[in-house]
Order: sequence, then C-alpha cells, then structure tokens
Amino acid sequence: MKLIKFFLWLSLLGSLAGAISVASLYYYLEPTLPPIENLKSVKFQVPLRIFSADNKLIAEFGEMRRIPLVYNAIPERMVQAFLAAEDDRFFEHPGVDYKGLMRAAYQLLLTGERRQGGSTITMQVARNFFLSSEKTFTRKFSEIFLSLRIEHELTKQEILELYLNKIYMGNRAYGVGAAAMVYYGKTVDQLTLPQIAMIAGLPKAPSRYNPLADPERSLQRRDYVIGRMAKLGFISDSEEQEARSTPITASLHTAQTEVEAPYIAEMVRAEMFERYGNDAYTTGFNVHTTISSTLQTVANRAVRHNLQAYDQRHGYRGAELHLELSGSEDDQALDALLRDHRIIGDLLPALVTGVEEKSAELYLGEGRHVKLTWEGLEWARPFKNENRVGPKPQRADETLKPGDLVRLLESADDHDTHFRLAQIPAVESAFVSLLPDNGAIQALTGGYDFYHSKFNRVTQAMRQPGSGFKAIIYSAALEAGFTAASLINDAPVVFDDPSLEGAWRPENYSGKFFGPTRLRYALTKSRNLVSIRLLRSMGIEHALEHAKKFGFDPNNLPHNLSLALGSGAVTPLQMASAYAILANGGYKITPYFIDRIESETGEILFQATPNTVCESCTGESPNNLPIAQRVISPQNHYLMNSMMRDVITRGTGIKARSLGRKDLAGKTGTTNDQRDAWFNGFNRSLVAITWVGFDSSKPLGRGEVGGRAALPAWIEFMQTALKDIPELPLKVPTGMVTVRIDPKTGKRASVDQEDAIFEVFRSEYAPKELSSEAVTNTGSGKTGKGTTSEEQIF
Repeated sequence: MKLIKFFLWLSLLGSLAGAISVASLYYYLEPTLPPIENLKSVKFQVPLRIFSADNKLIAEFGEMRRIPLVYNAIPERMVQAFLAAEDDRFFEHPGVDYKGLMRAAYQLLLTGERRQGGSTITMQVARNFFLSSEKTFTRKFSEIFLSLRIEHELTKQEILELYLNKIYMGNRAYGVGAAAMVYYGKTVDQLTLPQIAMIAGLPKAPSRYNPLADPERSLQRRDYVIGRMAKLGFISDSEEQEARSTPITASLHTAQTEVEAPYIAEMVRAEMFERYGNDAYTTGFNVHTTISSTLQTVANRAVRHNLQAYDQRHGYRGAELHLELSGSEDDQALDALLRDHRIIGDLLPALVTGVEEKSAELYLGEGRHVKLTWEGLEWARPFKNENRVGPKPQRADETLKPGDLVRLLESADDHDTHFRLAQIPAVESAFVSLLPDNGAIQALTGGYDFYHSKFNRVTQAMRQPGSGFKAIIYSAALEAGFTAASLINDAPVVFDDPSLEGAWRPENYSGKFFGPTRLRYALTKSRNLVSIRLLRSMGIEHALEHAKKFGFDPNNLPHNLSLALGSGAVTPLQMASAYAILANGGYKITPYFIDRIESETGEILFQATPNTVCESCTGESPNNLPIAQRVISPQNHYLMNSMMRDVITRGTGIKARSLGRKDLAGKTGTTNDQRDAWFNGFNRSLVAITWVGFDSSKPLGRGEVGGRAALPAWIEFMQTALKDIPELPLKVPTGMVTVRIDPKTGKRASVDQEDAIFEVFRSEYAPKELSSEAVTNTGSGKTGKGTTSEEQIF
C-alpha cells in the first residue's frame, strides 16, 4: 500500500514538475514568439507576370513559381491526399498531435537521436512561416506553442489554405497550384487521382521523391499516399487499384508563354524594377501591355524572313562548328553533341552525318534523322564579302561534310516536310509598330533572337536614319514657305564646312544629277542634293527647331548640312514617334507599352493615360484622356502625307504597291555605303518602322538600300496588320487650293498645256505666274495670262 502511495505521489510530483517546466518554458519563449495576426494578411511571394493586350502570357519573372489558391478552389480529393500523407488527424487535434509526439519521444529514448517526427500540418505552417528548420528542442517547443496559438486564431480551413499555398514542391514550385502547373501543365481541378497523390507525396522530401529526378522513388511514395487514402476511406478499393496501375506522367512544364515578345518583356521587367525594386519579382504584379499578340507574331516572322532573305543573297559562310565523328555514334552520343546548341529564332541545330552527291543526312536530336535535298542546298554559294559570292555548288560535299554543325529551316505543306540549309544571320534588324493616335506599341522586335543577342535595337541602337529624316526636312521647308512644286537644282555641289572636316562632295545614290526638280518628285526619288540645297536655303537652325517638334533633341543632331541626309543618330522608336505625327494629322504622341499594372487580386495600381489625338475636341477628350498637342499644321500634314504616298506609288517604296492599298505613305532610308537600311511607313491607323544593319556598322553591300533590305519586312507585316482595316481618304483641310502647273517649272500651266499636272498648295503659296511655256502660248494667240520672270534655282 505504501509503495502504491509512493508511486502516486511520484507521478503527481512528476506531472507537477512537468507542468511547471512547460509553463516556465512557455513564459521564457513567449516574448520571442511572433504575432499570429500576420498570418491573416500573409502575402505570398508570387512572380511578376506580363501579358499582351489580349491577355496572353508574354513572360514571368521571379525565383518562386506560385499560384495562390483560396481554400474553396482546392479540390476535396487534394485535401484528402495531403491529410493521408501528412496529418490524418488534422481536423481532430488542437494543432499538436500528442500521439505523434509520444512516438517521436519513444524513438528518442530508443536511439538517442533527435529526429523530426510528430509534426502536424499546423506545426509545419508555424515552422514554414515563422521558424527555421534546425532540429533543436527550443525550436520544437516554439513550434508547439505557435501551433496552439495558430489553432486558436485561425480556422482549420484557413490553416490548410496557408499550408497548401506555402509548401515547397521542388523545381521552384511553391504550393499545390504551382506544382500542378510545373509537373503536369494543369490547374489543380484538372489533375487525376494519381497526379494528386504524387504531388501530396512531395513535401516530405521534394528532391528525393521528385518524379523528374527519381521517377522510381517518386512512384513508391505516390503509391504509399494512395494506400493511405484507401486505408482512411477516402477512395475505394477499385480507385486504389486503378491509381496504382497508372504510370508516372509528370514532366517539366515551364511558364507556358503564349506570345514570343522577349524584348518587350525585358522592357517591362526593367520598368517594374525601377518602380518597385526587388518587390517587383515577388508581389504578384500582373502587367498588361499594349502589345497585340497577333501583330507581335507577324513582326517576329517578318523580321526573320527578311534577314534570312538577305543572308541567302550574300552566300553561305560555312558550318557553325565542325565535330569529328567516327561514324559509329548512336543517337544518345549525337544528342550529347547537340546538347549545348539550342534553337535560335526558327533555326534548328543539326549535325551532318552523311553526304551524298546531291543530298545530305542530318540529325536533329531526339532520334530525328532527316534528309536535306538538293532543293534545300543548291542556294549555298560561298560568301566572299558583302559584295561578292562564289559559284553555285555542283555537289553537296562542296558545302557540307560529316561532323558539320549547321542550321536548318523547317517548313511543311499538305504533303511533306521540307528543310533548307540556313545559318544564323550576321546582320540584325529592329521592328516597331504603334498606334499613331496615342503611341500604344503594337509590336516590337529588337533583333533576330533575344536569347542570341539581348541588345534591343528598337530602343538602344543609335543609328543614322539616312533619307528617312528627309520627311522632317521637307516638313520644315513647307513651314518656311516652300511648296511641293518649288524647284531645287539637283546638281553637283562642294561644301567647305569646318564641322564636316573639309570639303564635302555629296552625291545622289545613282551618282547622276537631274537638274531643276520639284520637291514632290525629289522626295519621291530621294534626291540627296535637292535635300542639301533645300536645307541650306531654309537655314539649319529653322530645320533643327522644326525637328524638335517631332521629338528630336537639336543638341543630339548635327548642326551642319549633313543633317539633310540623316547623319544624326536616332533610335527606331524615335523614328516611330516622329512618323506618328505624319500619320495622325500633326499631333505629338509619346510611345508607351504598359497599359496597366494590377495587383495579385486584380486591383489596378497603374493605368496609362496617354496623350491622345482628338481632332474634334476643344476641351477634354470624351474618355477624359489628355489631348495630344498639335505640332504641325493640318496643311503641312496634308502635303507631307500626300508627297509620301507618292514614295510608294511611284518612288523608292514602290514595292509596297503589292499591298493593293491607296492609303499607304512612307520613306525609305539608306546611309553612306549602305550601312543602314530603313523603311518608315504608315497609314492613318498604324505606323511601322523597320531597320536593317550590322551592329558593327559595316556596309550591307551594293544595292542593299532601304527599298530592298528593309521594305520587304514592312510589307509582310502590313499585309496582315491592315487586313481588316478599311482605307481612309486623306481629307483636304481648309486653306488649300489645287492648281494645274507646268511639271518643268512648277508655275501655273495654261488651260491647254498637255503635260500639265495638278498640285496642291496652301492658298497663300499658290503660284500666280504662268510658266514660260504658257506665256509663249499666250503670245502666239493661245489662251493664257501671266508675265515672264527669271526662275530662281537654289
């Protein structure tokens, strides 16, 4: 009896001592425990996502892949799987599973080692949000106390929601939403039972049980979870058997971008970092750009087709790399050789494995062997320099050898797949298109392939615009009192200008001179000497001030006569902004690419309010957007638009007539030695600028002018971009008159002059004198009035 009393007292004292110890430990740790209230407003680290204007994913930035879900969006089967794998008594215990802790304590007594055990889902939430993962008694007790607090403050559903969104799942995936997307490319509601079980098995050891790193061990873990679900009555025996018999189907799914626009994505990323710092990558911002997914795709294709065509004209530069092959390599060995060579643009890396007289065998990787026929090979004349290629090959072995690493272009028709030998273009390009009414960028391509060269030539390449700048010069001349019919002498000239380092002898591209030339015709044919004499006549300072209206900084432009030939350095985006003025009626807009920034919950944090053209507005615009400022008169705009339409109908941009439209206008641009080729074009609805050149500024080669090297990309783009856009007539503003003139003198023609043409003038600048021919006709008795005067030739 005394012995029983002794043990009772001992138990009582032990319990009391234990209670005092726990209480003491709690009061010791309590000041260090974080406030649970933070869990009610927790913000998960969610990546930055960038979308097109039509809500298609362009890019995602951030170390953590996470798709936060509310509890009601998580399927019940997924909850059951996690309970089976991690904590089947979750809805019964108060945050701490004492049975589990007893098992962990018993394990400690048996082995003498501290092992993780007895952790409930609530305890894992406490650890993941507040504590480290170190295995110490202090951390374990802090975890227990925090868990009890969490259970007191939050519902079971709130705790599960936190856990299922926070837990690490491997491959940078955090939470079940991201895991479903990373491993299966699905949303959680689309997962099958075996897929759910696989994901539920990951938290225990995301690297060890990862289906991508160790499929066999992952299968064992998945089947364990399925078995536990059956034992707990969550699934039936037949469901268990069917799930166990399903093979692992996981594969890595990166962010499924729907639009290839990496240059614009990088522009957005840089802008977001400028605004928000590192929070840009973790706060869950959704950025909606102005980019049209359709037009961006067309721009990418147009740029690549154009550069490939240039590349093909200038010959084959040879294999990218040569590897020694024994001839006995299997597909696995060939795959290893190709591993470090990725697709660039649309160019596939390929290994030549065999060469016949008129064909070659190539390996594309992953067991894919293809035959390159003579049709895809015969173009490859050897490159000599930018102006010369070698003779056409007669045999395949003149171009290819086994072991050559080359590039192929793949195409398909209704009957077969075709391949053409290709190469990564050494030449580069930029393309940008925007809406002239507000500057919203619709498509932007900064080069052939962003991952081959991240240099964004639309915004970063400062290049001479060449003859494309003549549009600004001619607009300035119209403001200075010149007309489309003014005569300027297209004749040789030598300038002694200290700023040009001595004597300057400019020439036309053709090397010929054509005498007195009307401005309209001179712009249409891009006559250099006319532009220079025109600039000298109106004055350089006047032209620079006018260029300022188009968004160019006079301090960054040459203050000499070379300005007439576009010798200043500008970006394609600056040219797009300037040409928008010529397209929209004369209003200054600012290009922009971010339409709005939303929080993770959809709250609009920023909404673009661009200056917008509203020709009929006198106060605010109907949609409360700021009204764009007019910088050139309606009359100036009309005349420039009219003359630049002639560039396409009968001038250097005549290839664009293939589009079959009458509302297109533009200007080619070519610099000295064909180092830069441009086409700057527009209609009332869209502006598009394309540039082609070498980053090193070496010459493109003879004949590679804007109309040949750049215009084809513009045409291919506009063919799709304007497909459903109706033509808009060019409206004649008030204060304009149409006059029949003598095309040789620019003066009024007599009523019966057979070669007379119509020209449009500002009323105050309309010619009043009859041409000498009209006067002669009048003197011989024919109808006509006027006086003779000596024509001034500048």
